[in-house]
Amino acid sequence: MFGSTFYHGSIRRYIILFGTLMNEIFIKRYKADGTLDKLIKVPITYGPKDKVIARVNADPNLNKPFSIVLPYMSFELKSITYDADRHLQTTGRSPFLNPSNKNVANYMYNPVPYNLNFELNVMVKNAEDGSKILEQILPYFTPDWTATIRIIDDPEILIDVPTLIGQPSSQDTYDNGGIGDRRVLTWTIPFTMKGTIYGPVRKSKIIKEARINVGYKAKNQDTLDEVGVYETIVMVPGLTANGEPTSNVSESVAYSEIDWTDDYGYASYIERE
Repeated sequence: MFGSTFYHGSIRRYIILFGTLMNEIFIKRYKADGTLDKLIKVPITYGPKDKVIARVNADPNLNKPFSIVLPYMSFELKSITYDADRHLQTTGRSPFLNPSNKNVANYMYNPVPYNLNFELNVMVKNAEDGSKILEQILPYFTPDWTATIRIIDDPEILIDVPTLIGQPSSQDTYDNGGIGDRRVLTWTIPFTMKGTIYGPVRKSKIIKEARINVGYKAKNQDTLDEVGVYETIVMVPGLTANGEPTSNVSESVAYSEIDWTDDYGYASYIERE
């Protein structure tokens, strides 16, 4: 599209990030005497809650223990919307090294801000399990939680990604289901992840020499006739052999040996015709 094919896997990384935030939730079950009976890690998967609930209700073995199936969590990326409040100048660039050619610089335009809207569904058999899970999620969002991820590998770009929590809501499918349906108490929590999407990596030739042609008339000192004088002002980077910036061309190494990442100065001289 638009003459450029690229893929950074950014959206996939945001989905993985969200799943990672929620994949270490446990529920403790106790015996009647108060000792720990079992520690259950709540499984999480990507997909809509209706699919999960349908799978629970379709189990032909109605005597199967609920603890094997529930509690369960699922999440889904519901939508992606442009975030005008975080708009950046579209022509802004971020340059970085081209390891294969010192005379070429790679660059990327400013990323475009997008909000990724997720929905987390917590499905449990009883209200107590739901409370145990919610209390392991809600305290960390005030109302956002910021994580740092590597959004692009080459060049390596690390960004901070805030994730905002919305208003949780609950639904008991047993109230409206059939008499043979299993009870599934579902907590639905919306989240908004403040992400950015990067465009393709572009290349630009590095300009190391700027030439400005200047022409004017002057009087010949011998004949006093007006003659045309042409000069070229040449501007180049200046760097000594010791790595110090300089504005003196005679003290500088050849500009072809100066990288754009060096701490160079600006040197100029005049060529006359």
